Amino acid sequence: MRKIPLDELPPETTGIVDTLNCNGAIRRRLLDLGIVKGTKMLPVLKSPSGDPTAFLIRGSVIALRKEDANLIFVNV
Repeated sequence: MRKIPLDELPPETTGIVDTLNCNGAIRRRLLDLGIVKGTKMLPVLKSPSGDPTAFLIRGSVIALRKEDANLIFVNV
């Protein structure tokens, strides 16, 4: 397995959250969304401009901006 930022995860490829590289309010927000170690994340849609990207997380679709997705590292 290799560790990459969530933003670099290819479409239709499942990544498993390894670490959150942030603190404070943004970390709390990501944790509240259910983005914790071991969570499976699947990119399902990308906006025409490329930002944000929608991810399937725990049965819900959540859109994350590129700057936030770069803070999440996943194993592929």
